[in-house]
Amino acid sequence: MIIRNVALQAAAILKRDFLYRCACQAVPWRWLARHELAQGMLLYSLDSDDTFAQGLAASLGVTLAPHEYRRFEDGEHKLRPLLDPRGGDAFVVHSLHGDAQDSPHDKLCQLLMFIATLREHGAARVTAVVPYLAYARKDRQTKPFDPVSLRYVAQLFEAVGTTQLIVLEAHNVAAFQNAFRCPTMHLEAHQAFNAMAVELAGDARLAVASPDPGGVKRAQLWRESLETTLLRPVGFAMVDKRRSAGVVSSENLVAGEVDGMRVLLLDDLIASGETMRRAALALRQSGAREVVACVAHGLFTGSAAQALADDSIARIIITDSVPPFRLPLACAARRKLSIASAVPLFAQAIKASLGAWSD
Repeated sequence: MIIRNVALQAAAILKRDFLYRCACQAVPWRWLARHELAQGMLLYSLDSDDTFAQGLAASLGVTLAPHEYRRFEDGEHKLRPLLDPRGGDAFVVHSLHGDAQDSPHDKLCQLLMFIATLREHGAARVTAVVPYLAYARKDRQTKPFDPVSLRYVAQLFEAVGTTQLIVLEAHNVAAFQNAFRCPTMHLEAHQAFNAMAVELAGDARLAVASPDPGGVKRAQLWRESLETTLLRPVGFAMVDKRRSAGVVSSENLVAGEVDGMRVLLLDDLIASGETMRRAALALRQSGAREVVACVAHGLFTGSAAQALADDSIARIIITDSVPPFRLPLACAARRKLSIASAVPLFAQAIKASLGAWSD
């Protein structure tokens, strides 16, 4: 009984200390109430557009934890949590795509420093929640003296004490998993596309295609998933593609039967859009009734708006890992665009992590 009373008194003191620190730092009471419900979970967003993180917070039943962000005149940054992270489980959301404010390496540096800061001040675990992981495409050496950038990024995350990394649709899953020594969770984008795909399928004959040989496994996994969901056969196809020095070439070769089918063309990202355009043209020339581009990350760089306006592509579906800010609102490609949220996938992954750690 004495031990129990001492424990209760200690808990009351800790709670009073927590309330005092929150009051001193002007933390909103709405956040405080939810923080208590979340039992020590801290969810941060470093994104300037925190729409994704706000949706994730709503799914988890918490409010984003406050932090200070300062940009100095010489281009340096400072990020500081405004709540004591000691003993807590911190999750930091930051999608590492370049935008008007910051480059991918700026964002990477910000994320690494914030993770290090949280660990410096006693966070029990810090998970990097990275909807889009920069530098994941450079996962092997293709020319003499090439870098393996993905492995170097992994070493940086490990060096600052990252407990776990949650990523949506890495460019090459095997390379991603082999690069990291800390635990990783790889979320498959096709799970976000499933509801739209079932709606698109209707009674039409359906096939899943990869725009290049490297994405064959990704497309096969979705094909198997759709067959289980739709309870009917789903076709498979692959389009030949070669890339050298950034130049895409192909002979419009399609392996697989697509004649008269609605084809879901699955890839991890759209940059210039040229790969998707070439693949869609090849599929249409092979008899596909319609081609729907389904892509995890919409970067839409360069002349992507022009490439994706091609009539060979009927619709474009992306996730919300990267806001489509580079596509002009009035362009033809934007009118084809639909967004399938990946928030439920990340929310489920975070809940699973918290559940495993609390057992």
